[in-house]
Amino acid sequence: MATRAVLAELGQAFERHFGIHLDLLAVGGVDAAKRVAAGESFDIVFLAADAIDKLIAGGHLAAGSRVDLVRSPVAIAVKAGAPKPDIGSEEALKHAVLAARSIGYSTGPSGVFLVKLFERWGVADALKSRTVQAQPGVPVASLVAQGEVELGFQQLSELMNVPGVEVVGLMPAATQFITTFSAGLGNDPANAASARAALAFMNTAEGAEIKRRHGMEPA
Repeated sequence: MATRAVLAELGQAFERHFGIHLDLLAVGGVDAAKRVAAGESFDIVFLAADAIDKLIAGGHLAAGSRVDLVRSPVAIAVKAGAPKPDIGSEEALKHAVLAARSIGYSTGPSGVFLVKLFERWGVADALKSRTVQAQPGVPVASLVAQGEVELGFQQLSELMNVPGVEVVGLMPAATQFITTFSAGLGNDPANAASARAALAFMNTAEGAEIKRRHGMEPA
């Protein structure tokens, strides 16, 4: 889901240049990996790098086909108009988390990291009743906008430019978690040439500009 908007724009730009349409389907990363592992056929699969590696190792995607696309940081958001806590340091972030009435996070890589961070801080048990994990495919931003959670943690690309949500900022450097999102090619060779052309275009200078507009850095 973190790559939904950037892939949509990259796909449109690719179609303008090459006349080849990419039919993009955005679902939660957990569901996407399950569908591919279950044998559903796709020309290209976009997921976190480790998930792509697992699918390739399992024979569900073409061997040696992984292409890294973007590096995506985690950000923190509040409901529009709500006070923005100080998150300028690890200690400030920890204080903001402990003071929050509720905290939202995802089932994706950022959510897994956040749970481990709370455990490292020794506050996981204290926060258990105040944490809300969004269902796969449900943006944390929607929980923030609806007032269901006070602080939302997710990829910057999923929090920025969402109505009713304001990004407080990126997680401080000492706690920042960067996810590399990659692509893998399906095993069906029918559209392999077009798929490789699409991935090559996505890693051009024009593709890099599009990635940065969506809060990501080229991988």
